[in-house]
Amino acid sequence: MRFANRPQAGRRLGERLEYLRGQDVVVLGLPRGGVPVAAAVAEALDAPLDVLLVRKLGVPYQPELGMGAIGEDGVRVINQEVLRATGVGPDDLAAVEERERRVLAERGARYRGAAPPAPVAGRTAVVVDDGVATGSTARVACRLARARGAARIVLAVPVAPRDFARRLGEDADDLVCLDTPWDFAAVGQFYTDFTQVEDDEVTACLRRAAERHRHTVGAASGAREVTVTAGAVRLGGRLTVPDGATGVVLFAHGSGSSRHSPRNRFVAEGLHRAGLGTLLFDLLTDAEEADRGNVFDIGLLAGRLLDATAWLREEPDAEGLALGYFGASTGAAAALWAAADPAARPAAVVSRGGRPDLAGARLPEVTAPTLLIVGGADPMVLDLNRDAQARLRCENRLAVVPRATHLFEEPGTLERVTELACAWFTDHMAPAHV
Repeated sequence: MRFANRPQAGRRLGERLEYLRGQDVVVLGLPRGGVPVAAAVAEALDAPLDVLLVRKLGVPYQPELGMGAIGEDGVRVINQEVLRATGVGPDDLAAVEERERRVLAERGARYRGAAPPAPVAGRTAVVVDDGVATGSTARVACRLARARGAARIVLAVPVAPRDFARRLGEDADDLVCLDTPWDFAAVGQFYTDFTQVEDDEVTACLRRAAERHRHTVGAASGAREVTVTAGAVRLGGRLTVPDGATGVVLFAHGSGSSRHSPRNRFVAEGLHRAGLGTLLFDLLTDAEEADRGNVFDIGLLAGRLLDATAWLREEPDAEGLALGYFGASTGAAAALWAAADPAARPAAVVSRGGRPDLAGARLPEVTAPTLLIVGGADPMVLDLNRDAQARLRCENRLAVVPRATHLFEEPGTLERVTELACAWFTDHMAPAHV
């Protein structure tokens, strides 16, 4: 496979990565050659773009041959095989690293200015370069993304050697490569135009991506980052209220952190298109979530949801709008527990792959119309939902999505969840129901 230039390679790579569109993705390009490729990928996925600052450590007398790589935050990888083959000693290696660290700092200031790196924690990080040769820089980039808290790392390149997976499989959760040719010698041999990328082109790519993403995702969607007050705790969140919204849906995620859940964000985008607002927020602080017992403390999670409901009712953007709850896994139990509280008054509740049984004796007290969505290939949870449905006294429905497992990862299943949720909320959050 041959590529006309880096942007064309990025467009092809974006097509291969289409399955990530709609998820909580950040695209991270490796300067300089990887950034034009990453910019095309970010555009295809409608995702934000940033750089991962890494530098190859070239052999002193053959700088194109990498003996290792370094990255921001002190990340470092050394290729011992190359060191042995070239005879490079510790002093020469240290001198090269010192020089490249200076270049790294200069480029960070040039590309980002005073702005911090794009937030990666809890998100899917798509690490992109124009190709892989030894793999040292890609390895550093993946480790840097992991150190910054990425929930999932996808390493995506247009071309790489045949042993690409063996070299880098331990550093990324997913590897995507368009071509691994037998005759691989260098990345440039597979591009018609492999002109060196200058710093001006890198900054231009970053600027255009920031403008595009700000226009399509920011002000146009009515989205803003918020801090939700829950008792003595302050929780990060993202509130989106489209123009003319008839209601706002609060999300309660099973792991505690709704704000960065790609599945919840996928459903939320569907609700936005249906004219509904959403509040995705962290039910637990980072310290609290480290204790797995808190994830199953339904009373604690429900209390946070009730506090968030009270906070949202005071927000000018949500004034007078109906509120609904969307819960996943143990978050569904928290949503139903909270819905049984007279102070909550949600207009509707939807559970996705939830554990409503954990709401226990609170279930008969729920008055909000409730939709339970379960995967047809998730028999244990399906049985638990049937038992919970029998205890509900409110308007309710159990919807089974064929062939779906617990996480609704099968093609088309999460789309079906979104359709069902949109229909339930719009039916029960229209002005006549408020």
